[in-house]
Amino acid sequence: MRRRVIKALFVLVVLAGGLFVLVVLTSRTFRVASSAMESTLHCAKPAEGCEAGHADRVLVSKVVYRLRDPRRGDIVAFRIPETGTFACNSFFGEVFLKRIVVMPGERWKEQGGFIYVNGKKLDEPYVKRNSRDTVEIPPSRVPKGQYVLLGDNRSSSCDSRQWGPAPRKNLIGPLVATYWPLSRISIR
Repeated sequence: MRRRVIKALFVLVVLAGGLFVLVVLTSRTFRVASSAMESTLHCAKPAEGCEAGHADRVLVSKVVYRLRDPRRGDIVAFRIPETGTFACNSFFGEVFLKRIVVMPGERWKEQGGFIYVNGKKLDEPYVKRNSRDTVEIPPSRVPKGQYVLLGDNRSSSCDSRQWGPAPRKNLIGPLVATYWPLSRISIR
């Protein structure tokens, strides 16, 4: 009996270790640094617009987009395009977290705080009423291989509305889990 328990524990430890190594090799971790994705993802007070005492720590898959195409609604980590460095006062290649809202080839605009895709108002339950802004973006078509990436907290997000669509090559991958703080653990 004791031998069986030791064998089972050994197998469990090996499997857990293997899973840990797999996650480490196929993922990256990020800390939410700004209020652009509030209240979906929290940054830490006292930073402007942050709602939480601790910033969310998230896990982003580096392999998912090798297996499938990006989808509308995915929260993604990506390297900001060069055009965004000036608009967002950041450095070239800095990593941001935003949501894919408009896909390649689609026509879009922002009017009255709402996004319209191919003439239809987009249902965005993740954007809270007090997080919308008054920016007006005239209709335009997203080029092939590029994505419109927007923050959920539109009134505090520097995103594709300022610097245009991001090329697919800049996408690192989708957010797959929030692992810290413990009260915010979730899998997406």
